Amino acid sequence: MSTVQRTRTSFWRDALVRDVLSMALAMAIVGASLGAIAVSKGVPLWMITLMGAVVFAGGSEFMAVGLVTAGAAPITAVLSGLMLNARHLPFGLAVGGLLDRGWPTRLIGSHLMVDEAVAFAMAQRTPEQKRRAYWLTGIALYCAWAPSVFLGGLLGQGVGDPGAFGLDAAMPAALLALIMPSLREFRTLRAVAVGALIAVLTTPLLPEGLPVMVALVGVAAVLPLPKKLEGTR
Repeated sequence: MSTVQRTRTSFWRDALVRDVLSMALAMAIVGASLGAIAVSKGVPLWMITLMGAVVFAGGSEFMAVGLVTAGAAPITAVLSGLMLNARHLPFGLAVGGLLDRGWPTRLIGSHLMVDEAVAFAMAQRTPEQKRRAYWLTGIALYCAWAPSVFLGGLLGQGVGDPGAFGLDAAMPAALLALIMPSLREFRTLRAVAVGALIAVLTTPLLPEGLPVMVALVGVAAVLPLPKKLEGTR
């Protein structure tokens, strides 16, 4: 076996590579659903493609499309996106040391900062492994996300109704898969349950996209219960 063949074999046997590529495939499906949904709601293909490349934050992009197409002011979508992505501040503190000190590298690394890249990096043991996992995940997901949004938009132009292929269900299914391991912790499960209940109850009453924002109230359920209630749990 040649050196090149051994390198290829080692690459594909790498568990991290396999996990990251699996995640990239899932994100490509979600990105395609975003493109299809946005175009079906009247968002120009070039705009949603540009958003996918520049913003690179799936949750915020879905929310922005939902709010703006429902008639909300653009500033509402911007402020909602900033609130939703406020979690990136502690993310930056956690992985900032993994980026080189040069500002171009730090700028690119910051743009690639998504939940999955931080999670894969933090799951490694050594700084070298963390750095490799962060860049591998960030680059792979970006390369999957931006083109898939464009291809999904093209598909949406032809299909018209993204629900015809179940693309509208891709995003909630992917998010559910991401949070499932965290639901083993009771406080997290409690916060998710409260937030989901609020979102379901307010969906018939509020414009599209706003129930997600209101559901953030469920985060308060992470706080400890009074000792009497904790004792009866």
